[in-house]
Amino acid sequence: MAEETATHATTQAPKEGGFPPFDTTTFPSQLFWLGVTFAFLFTVLWRVAGPKINAAITNRRGAINGAIAQANKARADAEAAQAKYEIALTKARTRANALAEETRQKLNAEIAKAKTAADAQAHDAMATADARIASTRENAKAAVTVAARDAAIAIVERLTGDKVSAEDAARAMGN
Repeated sequence: MAEETATHATTQAPKEGGFPPFDTTTFPSQLFWLGVTFAFLFTVLWRVAGPKINAAITNRRGAINGAIAQANKARADAEAAQAKYEIALTKARTRANALAEETRQKLNAEIAKAKTAADAQAHDAMATADARIASTRENAKAAVTVAARDAAIAIVERLTGDKVSAEDAARAMGN
């Protein structure tokens, strides 16, 4: 029996230098436990993790689609607001241009009216000034005639010693 234990001990001793999973004597048990583990993990993933992952993907897809729809609605609202803004801006510009043109016409009318009034006032002032000038000219002419007549009388009296009347002197001067 001692011989038997020695033989048994030599057959049971581990081989040195080999990798245990590559031991061909253990392949059937390794394949069995690989199948059992794979079946267990497959069942767990299929029954537990799969529905959770599918629910998460579905929820996320729904949230993304909702966000995209909301963004599209916001874009449409923004484009509508932009169109309304452009219309209001165009109306405001048109109104401002109309008001500016109306104001320009009013100012031009007031300027024309003021110019007409100023021209009339200037014409009246010119007529008054012309009348004053004519009056002053006539007065000056009369004063020069009187001065010339008096000078002629004085010259004749001094040169000849005769006294000439104012009427004779005026006739002699041609007036």
